Amino acid sequence: MDITFYDLHGNPTAYTEDGEHIYLFSGKPVAYIDHSSVYSYDGRHLGRYENGWIRDNHGSGALFTAHASGGPTKPMKQLTPIRGIKGIRPIKSIKQLKPLRAIDSFSWSECSGPRFFEP
Repeated sequence: MDITFYDLHGNPTAYTEDGEHIYLFSGKPVAYIDHSSVYSYDGRHLGRYENGWIRDNHGSGALFTAHASGGPTKPMKQLTPIRGIKGIRPIKSIKQLKPLRAIDSFSWSECSGPRFFEP
């Protein structure tokens, strides 16, 4: 289950090989998916993963996959870089409570790309 996540410019930003753990192409582990919620390893609820979209907590599109449906207009996908050696995944911290589900938006998140995963 190899999935690439693209930003609002079509740049490959992150990937998952197992449908759970998300890595940047540098090999840095940045997040994981748990029951359609996306969490950072420090426990922050970053958003949700549904219909091929990672949406922020406001319902805006942050990242998309090749099979994403709905959401903002998707740009043309750029070439995928070579993956770096995967880093060791941090221990998962206690998860933040999930916020109320926001209505899906047709706009892009202010934090599309690697910034989406930053604290």
